[in-house]
This record gives sequence, C-alpha cells and structure tokens, in this order.
Amino acid sequence: MTPNALPLVLAGPILRRLARERLTLWIAVREPVQLRLTLVCGAALPQSHLLALGGAGCRLLTAGTRLHYLLIDLALEELLPLDRWIGYTLALRPLDTDDAGWQDWSDWAPDLCYPGRSSPGFVLPSRVGALLHGSCRKPHFDGSDGLLEADRLLARCLGEEPETRRSADAERAAHEALPTWPSLLMLTGDQVYADDVAGPMLRAIHQLIARLDLPDEPLAGMERTGVVNAQSLYRHPAGFYRRETLLPRHRRNYALMEVLFGGVEKPVFTTDSAHNHLITLAEVLAMYLLVWSPAPWQGISLEPPPGLDEASHALYRTERLAIEGFIAELAAVRRLFAHLPVAMIFDDHDITDDWNLSREWEEIAYGHPFSKRVIGNALLGYLLNQGWGNCPEAFAGQTLELLQQSLAAPGSATHEDCIERLLGFDHWHYSWPTTPPLVVIDSRTHRWRSESAARRPSGLMGWEALTDLQQTLRGQPAVLLVSPAPIFGVKLIEAIQRIFTWFGQPLLVDAENWMAHPGAAHAILNIFRHPRTPQHFIVLSGDVHYSFVYDVELRGRIRGPDIWQICSSGLRNAFPPRLLDVLDRANRWLYAPRSPLNWFTRRRHMRVVPRKPEGTPHGRRLLNGSGIGLVEIDAEGVPWRIRELLTDGRCVTFTRRESESRWD
Repeated sequence: MTPNALPLVLAGPILRRLARERLTLWIAVREPVQLRLTLVCGAALPQSHLLALGGAGCRLLTAGTRLHYLLIDLALEELLPLDRWIGYTLALRPLDTDDAGWQDWSDWAPDLCYPGRSSPGFVLPSRVGALLHGSCRKPHFDGSDGLLEADRLLARCLGEEPETRRSADAERAAHEALPTWPSLLMLTGDQVYADDVAGPMLRAIHQLIARLDLPDEPLAGMERTGVVNAQSLYRHPAGFYRRETLLPRHRRNYALMEVLFGGVEKPVFTTDSAHNHLITLAEVLAMYLLVWSPAPWQGISLEPPPGLDEASHALYRTERLAIEGFIAELAAVRRLFAHLPVAMIFDDHDITDDWNLSREWEEIAYGHPFSKRVIGNALLGYLLNQGWGNCPEAFAGQTLELLQQSLAAPGSATHEDCIERLLGFDHWHYSWPTTPPLVVIDSRTHRWRSESAARRPSGLMGWEALTDLQQTLRGQPAVLLVSPAPIFGVKLIEAIQRIFTWFGQPLLVDAENWMAHPGAAHAILNIFRHPRTPQHFIVLSGDVHYSFVYDVELRGRIRGPDIWQICSSGLRNAFPPRLLDVLDRANRWLYAPRSPLNWFTRRRHMRVVPRKPEGTPHGRRLLNGSGIGLVEIDAEGVPWRIRELLTDGRCVTFTRRESESRWD
C-alpha cells in the first residue's frame, strides 16, 4: 500500500486546554504540514492564524516516516468571547504543495461537523455550568461507548442556541430540559488498556505500524526466547494471546509475571489476564491512533493471523465482533473531541495493571530492563497523546527533545534516558483556570510508600504532593477535584481489600483506595477540613467499573465542607452484574445507618448520604452499565443535578436519600 493511501489526518483534531487568551489543539498527520487556523464568532471578523511547524504556537514531533504529531498551543492577541459559539476551521497544506493544496476539515473529515453548523466549534464558558466525565474505555468490551452518548448530547444541545444560558433557578425548575453546553470532557483514567488488548486490535496495530513505517526497537532481557527486537516479537508464535510466556526467567519471575501481566486470578474483582500486553513503543503509538479515530482503520484487515489454536480462534471471533462495533462508533468520538476541551489523566491500565500499587511492585517492575521498558513505553505514549495537551508548558525544553530522539531511535540509550526521566517526572498533575477551577491530581506516581512492609499498598499520594495540593486549593470557594480512584468509596469493598491486604495479598483485590493507607487518608481528610480550603468540593472519579454518588459531610469542632463524591465508570466497561448486586446488597445491610457493624467501624466523623440511581431496582445504590456522567453545577459551585447517560438509552438521575445517611 502506498503512503498516499493513508489519510492526511490520522487522528484529531482534539481540543485540549482552552482559555480566553490561549487555544490548545492536538492532531496526528501523515506528513509535515503547514496549518491555518481560522476562528469565527458571530458577525465579528474572523481571526486567521498561519502556523509554521516548529514556530511559536505549533510544535512538531515525528515518530516515523508517516506519523507526525502537532500540538497547537496558540497565544491569542484578541481575547475569545465568553458563552458564545466560536466556530473554527483547521486547514492543512502538505509542504510539497502550493497554495492550491490547502485541505480543511471537509476534505479529511467530512463528518466532523454537527448538522446545521458550517464548521466545528466550541463554547468558552464564564463558569462551568455542566461537564461530562468518565473512565475505563475498553475497545473489546461487549457493549457500546459512553462517548457516543456524549456526542448525541451535543447534537441535541445544538438544537437550542448554545449561547443562551438560563439562570440557576430556571435551570433547577426545568428538570427535564437539556443542560447548557458542557464546559469540558474529563477523562479520569484508563483511556486505553495497554495491558488488555484484543487479538483483532493487536492485528490492526501491527498492520498500522508497517503502514506508518515506524522504526524497529531493540528489546533487552528476552534473548532466551529469540525475541531481540520489535519485528521478531511481532513474528513470534507466542506474539498473540501468549505473550506472558515470553517473560524472562530469573529468580523472581513469578512476581514479575504477577506484576506486569496480571498472571494471578483475582477472586473478588475478577480481571482477565492480559495475554496481549503492549510491549513496544510503536505498538503503544498505533493503539492510540486506533482508539481515537476512524481514519487509521482504512485499509486494515481484521482477518486472524496464522498459527492460532482452536481456542484462540474462537476468542478472536468473539473479540472481532466487539471491535467492529467499536470502529463503527469512532466517527462520533472524533467529532466529540473536536467540540469540547478534553482533560485527561492516567490510571493504571493506561500503563499496566496495578501500576505502582506497592513498594514491592515498584522494586520488581523497575528492577528488570524488560518490564521497565514496557512501562516506560506506555508512559511515553501517554505523554505524547494525553499529557502534552493537559499542560504544554510542563513538557517544554529537554523533555520534548528527549522524546523526539526516542521516537527517532527507540531502544537507544537516549530512549532509556527518556524513560528514566519520565519515571521521575513529578508534574503529571495540573489545573485549568475554569470557574470553579479544575484540579487534576496524579495518584499513580506520587505514592506514599509503606516503610514497614513492602507488600502493603502505597498511599495514593505522598505527604509532599498532598501538601502541594493543599496550597493549590487555598482561597478557592469551590473546586472540581479529579481523583481517578474515588476518595470516598464503598465501605464493604474497602473492608474486603483491607482483609486481603492483612493476609499479604493486595494484588488479588486491587487494594487501591484512599483509606487503605492511614497516612494518606489522614492527610486528605485534613485538607478537606482546613478552614482555608474550599467549602464546596466536587470530586470526580472513575476506576471501579460502576457509578455512584455520595454526599459527604465532615464533622468536628466546626462543620467541614460540602463534598460530592461522583464516580462514573466505565465508558465502555462494566462490573460483573451478579457480583455487584451481591456487594451492593451486602453493603446496604452491613453498613445501614442502624447497623451495629456500622457503629463499631466508625472512624472518621463523616456523614455519608448515598444517592439512589432512579429507575433501578429497589435499594440499589451502585449503577452498573457503560455510560458517561453528566454533572450540572450552579453559580456557587454546587451540583444541582447529577446524571448518568447510559448506552442503553436511559438517563439516570442520582437522587439524595436523607433518611439513609450514616456516620462513618
């Protein structure tokens, strides 16, 4: 297949951080291009910006002969208006063409625009009146995509004038009305599953690597298997569904398998073993393109590779049906990303399962060159595809220079240096200057490691990171705080995790919750109680594969802030239904307000009011099913309506049940 058979735009455009004076946009293209960005708002004269590669406002990174990443981070001379539709046109011109070679969105993504609009666009809000959030998007999950529901919501919103904003009182009265245009889309973790890849997806990844002409990568630590580089890995008989057999043999190989490939069955929260874990940098880069855009799927064959046994063939056929459904919805996902500013943060599956769960996990995973490379490659992919647009200035200078050299020569000493730098990087967290401000924490690399026992779960944030967070929050009346794992979780599930941790088996139950580490739990609760931190906290979380809402009040000598723990998970994933039903029922019985067990386990002077997802079976508090969260917020920073848009067409509202409040 010739290079011209590839579409010019491979993925994007994806809107990232937006402000009145700055616009950030990410795009992946087949070849270097010149860009022309035009902004149009009402009758005002269009703003046109011609951007040269490598110049001010446009950074280029090249990963292969036919894969180039562009991050537009444009400082605007004229401030963008608030609460009005701003249309934009991104035109591209390959460098080897003349002025007649300009191509805009109608040439390379004719379905990028919503009906009734002449271009893509966005709304820059004076305050956050509504937002969408979700996590855990697994392509081969047997179901639809919550991002598709978000796209449908935007299409319905455009039936009304997005510039029109109701007062808070009018919004409350119109309970069934559409929300205001969402201010942002917050993806709270597991945007990709690097550790759980379907066979058809891996088949597509390898074809795309060849089409993009991504460079080969030498691999250390696998010589006994005959795998010395990426190409020998792709051809290896164990390359599909049996990658865990390629692990190097050494004294603690059992632990390395457990850490990296999920080789241990988890009896409480079951997870399939990840037999197609991404290994090379090229695999990670191709995966991102394939989960965010329909364009790179053009010309890809999903026929199974040779050499599969009967069981693998059967699994491949099942996964293929799910992947074909996933592909069919990607055009809507691309359109959504082009219309809302998208904020992202990693959780474990963006890198590998149970990433940094304990000090023992880190010592094993980073102590071997093979596992360190696998983790490092996923982290490089996260930086390039997700982290870069969250806060571009955090990655300026040497970090991007090392990244470019690593992309050009994966497996080189520079590549190893880049991985080492990113493993020690401490600015994955970020804030956006919205009203209320969006504060996104890194709960994966700022861990509070146990000094007493290496197997004990680490705290989700260390003392220094929590101190910095407190300084960030000081003086704010309200905040949107993003924690990938819920800060206030389901009490029974946390109790089960504590039991398994006590027996020295935290990996068996993903024992990662804020209350699992006494130091981290005490510190985060003290931040909430501090008199100079916000009085209204909206905590957005994911991770757990079910959705729930708790209203939390912290009591002490003085009344603490109002906290809403809002969990939406997953976008394209779900919890085993029967198991969740058992856990939900048991949690309500064992920790009911009048339950003796609840009284005996009270520790933190918290009043917790669970919300009921309306329309679900009697008593249910945990909502299962793929979808996306929709939170509507008043001028004081208080969520007045919390809903989940499910892929089965239901719109479920979480209703406060005062009579079910309990002390914890």
